[in-house]
Amino acid sequence: MVGREILNVRTGIEAIETCQNNPDIDLVLMDILMPEMGGYEATRKIREFHKEVVIIAQTAFALSGDSEKAIASGCNDYVSKPIIKAELHALIQ
Repeated sequence: MVGREILNVRTGIEAIETCQNNPDIDLVLMDILMPEMGGYEATRKIREFHKEVVIIAQTAFALSGDSEKAIASGCNDYVSKPIIKAELHALIQ
């Protein structure tokens, strides 16, 4: 089932805290540009304690090399904005 419960955060620090406080979380849509801490750094920190969660990076700045940076930081995959619902659903599956 997709979207049983959605938790929204605004910053990279909140993303880390939310993953720490919800160990059963199974998917993170990680924005790359966030206040306080970017998505790449937040992903690396989440991977220190949560190796199995699926993290999909998302960004409006689809530049060459962004996908590789996302994967290198620990993301499972990458999607550029605007997000196409069918593409996101396929990644989640």
